Parts: sequence; C-alpha cells; structure tokens
Amino acid sequence: MENISRKKFITNLIGIGAVVGLSSKSNLMFGANEEDDFYSKIVAANHEEVSKLIKALSTDITEIRRRLGYDLANLSAAITEPTSKYFQKEDVVPYMDKIMRFLLKAQNPDGTLDIGNLASPPDTAFILEPLCSALTILRTNKMASLNEIKEMLKTFILKSGEGLRLGGIHTPNHRWVVSASLARINALFPDKKYVNRIDEWLSEGLFIDKDGHYLERSMIYGEVTDRALIAMGRLLDRPKLYEPVRKNLMMTYFYTEPNGDLVCNDSRRQDQFAPINILNFYHNYRFFAIEDNNAEFAAITKFIEKVKGFDEKVLNDLLFYFLEEPLYKKPMPQPKNPALTFEKFFETSNLVRIRNNDKTVTIFGGTDLPLIIGSGRSTSPNFFSFRKGEAILKYMRYSTDFFSTGYFRSKGIKKVNGKYVLSQKIEAPYYQPMPAKFKKADGDYKHSISTDGRFWNKMDFEHRPQSNIRTLETTISIEQKNGINELTFSTKGTDGVHVTIEFCFKEGGNLVGFSKIEDSADNYTLASGSGEYHLGKDTIKIDGGTFKHSKLRGIEGEMYTSHFGSLRTDGMHVFLTGITPFEHKITLS
Repeated sequence: MENISRKKFITNLIGIGAVVGLSSKSNLMFGANEEDDFYSKIVAANHEEVSKLIKALSTDITEIRRRLGYDLANLSAAITEPTSKYFQKEDVVPYMDKIMRFLLKAQNPDGTLDIGNLASPPDTAFILEPLCSALTILRTNKMASLNEIKEMLKTFILKSGEGLRLGGIHTPNHRWVVSASLARINALFPDKKYVNRIDEWLSEGLFIDKDGHYLERSMIYGEVTDRALIAMGRLLDRPKLYEPVRKNLMMTYFYTEPNGDLVCNDSRRQDQFAPINILNFYHNYRFFAIEDNNAEFAAITKFIEKVKGFDEKVLNDLLFYFLEEPLYKKPMPQPKNPALTFEKFFETSNLVRIRNNDKTVTIFGGTDLPLIIGSGRSTSPNFFSFRKGEAILKYMRYSTDFFSTGYFRSKGIKKVNGKYVLSQKIEAPYYQPMPAKFKKADGDYKHSISTDGRFWNKMDFEHRPQSNIRTLETTISIEQKNGINELTFSTKGTDGVHVTIEFCFKEGGNLVGFSKIEDSADNYTLASGSGEYHLGKDTIKIDGGTFKHSKLRGIEGEMYTSHFGSLRTDGMHVFLTGITPFEHKITLS
C-alpha cells in the first residue's frame, strides 16, 4: 500500500476545500513516549471490564443484545493474552459457555437474531463482528476446555452466515455491514458463496461524494461504513476499498470540534438531533495512521485517546482488536498536526466549517426539500452554531408564524463577496372552486398535499385555481470580521408576520444582561443592547438585542404542532423577536 506523505495529505484536503492555514498551537500534540505503555493499559482495561462482566454474568442472561458479542470477545481476549491476569484461567470458561448457549437458543431457524428488528440480517451482522473476532483469537488458544466454546461459535457463525447470505437489508450502510461480516466468516470458513454475495452488494456501487460524505451523510453510519470497508479490504485483500474510507476520515476531521464533538447538522439519520463525538472513529484513524504511515492521522488518533469517555467507551474493548489484527500493535508514526485554522465550504451538503484554534463556526443550509419529516432525510433547522472554548452556542434557529410554516430552512448556501448567504422563499395560496371538468358529484376528491406542501386534505389541490397568494422571503447573511460573527436578517413580502430568532446555549452556563421570560423554563430575551453567556473561563457576547413580540408558542410550525411534537432541546434558550418587514443585525464574539 502506498504511504501518504504529509504533502499528499494536505493536497488531498485542499481537494475537498481550501485550507486557510496551520497553527502551532494545538491540543492534538502528544509526547513521543506515550505509546510505550499503551498496550499494558489496554490489557488492564480488559481486566477491569472482564471483572465487571463476571459479576454481571453470575445471574441469568435475559435479553438478547449486541453487547453480548463484545462480552464474549473480551473474555476470549482475556483468557488468551499472556500478560492478562485471566490468561488460561479455567474459571472464565463457564461464562463464555453461558453466553454461547444463550445466543444459540435465541438464534432463529434462518440464522438471524431478533435484535431491535425481528429476524434481522443487519443486526445479526453487527453482533457477528466481535463474535468472529472471538473465534479468530480462540483458535490460537490450545486450552482443551475451550473446544466446546469454539464448536458452538462455529455452529452459530455458520448458521448466521446463511441468514446474512440470503437475507435483506434496510439502509445503505447495512449492505456493507452485512458484507463485512460475510468477509469475516469467509476468513474463518472460506467459501465462495460468501464472496459472491459480497460482490453482489458491491456491484450496486459504493457512493461517496467529492466532499467525503456517504449516502446517509451521517457520522454514526459513516464510521460504521468505514469500519466495514476496512474489514473487507484487509480480509479480501481489496485495498481499493480503503480509498473511500481515507476520504471520509479526511472530511470527518474538519467536522470535529476541539473537544471531540462531531458536527451533524447535515446528517440524514438520527445524529442530526443526537450529539455524538469522535470516539468510535478511533479504530479507523489508528488503522490508517499505521497502514499509510500517516502522521496527521496519528495526531488525530492520539487526540481521540484524550477525549472524554475514551477509557469507558473505547479502551475497555480494544484488546480483542489488537489480538485479532497484528497491524494495531505496530508503532504509529510521529504525529504532525493537521490544520487548526481553516475555512471550508462543503458544497455537496451546504455546510460551512470555520475554525481558528478553539473557536469554531458551523453554518448549515442543506435541508432535504421538500420538507418531509422521516428517517433518511436531513431536516435540521439549526443554521448556525458557535464555539469559543468551553462556551458553546449549540445552535441558532429562525422562525416565522407565516401560515404556520415554522422554522426557516435555507435552500442551499451561496458565498457572495465574502459572505455566506442563506435564503428561503415561501408562497402560501388560497384555493378557488374546482373547475367544472374536475368536479365530482359525490364530492370524493383525491386526498392530496397542498401545492405549498403544508398539509393534506381530500381537496385535489393540483386542479384548483389559486388566488390571494402571499409570499415571504428571508435571507440571512453571515460574515466573519476579525473574529466577530456578523449576522444580518432580512424578511419581507408580507407585513405583520412575527419572526423569532432562537439561540440555544449549552446548559450549565451563566447568562448576564438577559431577562428571564416569565412562566417559562430556561427562556430568556434581550430587548436591546448586548448580553453575555459564560461557561468555565470562556464568554460569548451577543450584541443587537430586540424584542417586539412575545409569541413564542408553535414556532416549530404546523407539521410538528399537528403531531404534538417539539424540536426543543436541552439548553439555555434566548429569543429575539421582530415583525415584518424585518431588517436586523446582530454580532457574536
């Protein structure tokens, strides 16, 4: 495999957006000797995990869950690793036996498991990853008492293989998760039928856009896809499958906040409203740091090791990966920091990332239109966020009560004279009587959506003339000047419309200069002037307060109100309000 030099890495980054500059200040750096005792830490973490696991397994297993696969893999690693306190300890075997008998009993006749979904090939594939790792490790362990465990694993894996080989999927990433598990099964029990099924899925085409997004634009499932492609690439000796992973990992770095949180505004899956961090990407960055001798990925790998939650969520499950894949044990190159000051416009999803060390801005205007609430669509109304060290503005939203259309969602982003411009135009008609040729004597007209997409009724809207059409046009321009973010709002077209600017700051902070809104929880306003949000040692200042109305209910819009839903999140909420025609400027610094 060709090594990627620092020059080539930066060239690749420029290929998906201009890198503005590098900084000598960094929280990514680490000492040259920190790797020396890392493996002993992995073994110690496994020991602690297995000690907890043995206590938990003293009672009956009552629920089928993916975690059981990791439990068995961790037990297998502990009993096989020579430096482990559980190395070749016979009293570990009964717990392994207990897990396997439960899994075999839970397995459906077609080889699948009921995990989350009933008789689910993809969910079964997820648990097969650690189970196949367990058998790979146990094959090197000659303890006679493990023979029955190995046979049960073989029985379970081969039966599951048929379920995966013949079964279907639901989502784009499921194809690669299933294929990766088939590659793992094939590595243990070679059979062309597994490879044929993998090739059938791969023949559909593996999409990744020019910026590095997979189809779902999701950080959760981007990582899942990365890991699946790595497994297929190494087990089937198909290094071309590594290329999209490298591209996705390059992009993911630019979506990473200084504390490890990941930007998910443009996701088409659940992470667009459920914050996640970079921890799960650890395996992928470490793999390519070593495989490609990639100094930037080495720096990111070491950074992840310092992200809050690494010991509890990653380190405790690492030993079996290191025992299964010898590459993980090889030393990483000396790290070199990637860019910590940059401005990047991801045009394929209409998302902008601006970073200057510990200050970051995210601008988003890439909602999937027409707006339909459902899994697999990007619907986030969070158009702007700002972080300044510990002080975090989680998001800004903009709403109008124009025919209950709710939150502003831009139709893309344009960069004009150094400014990022978001825009939306809404037309809301009234409907005239049905023309004679479309009238029905029984009045049973087509159940259809209104032409503006706001609601459904049995009115056959497409055949009705329209009148009294009202319009509302909104633009939000965003410009950064000397570290100050200037946001200019303009809404016009129909007068008298209530507009609301919503800020959501990270909970636990302190608001200074704002007024508490009566009869509300964590709702504040700024009638004029400026206010400050403090968290830890950092401060975000808002200048440009305005409060012209207090109509704050139903700002999500009719689509949510009709289903009694809410998009409100945890946090400290500040509202600025106005009435159209509305022209207003605020600054954030």
